[in-house]
Amino acid sequence: MNKEKDVCEITCINEEKVVSIQNKLSKENPFEVAKIFKALSDETRIKIAYTLLGGELCVCDVANIVGATTATASHHLRLLKNLGIAKYRKEGKLVYYSLDDDHVKQLIEVAFAHQREGVRNE
Repeated sequence: MNKEKDVCEITCINEEKVVSIQNKLSKENPFEVAKIFKALSDETRIKIAYTLLGGELCVCDVANIVGATTATASHHLRLLKNLGIAKYRKEGKLVYYSLDDDHVKQLIEVAFAHQREGVRNE
């Protein structure tokens, strides 16, 4: 059985790179970044986020597009809002959601582009 080994067979540490990256990482907040990816790791929420790439939509439209109840869509949209991924505004009895900013849009677009690229390369 000839399996490719995917770990180093000896210990070799590039101290300059390690220290440099550790210093950069210590100034960031990976916990908060992980929360964003965790929120988007749910299939319904990523479909909702993708839906909002097209612009602002009311909760009823979002629910219809992703095939969920209004209550379910509302729950997921609220979570996305609480994590800074989406924002909302209320107009009369309707609530409209959109993505919070261009960084969020880019993140979602890149994720879907990466997935499409992976399908082509299989």
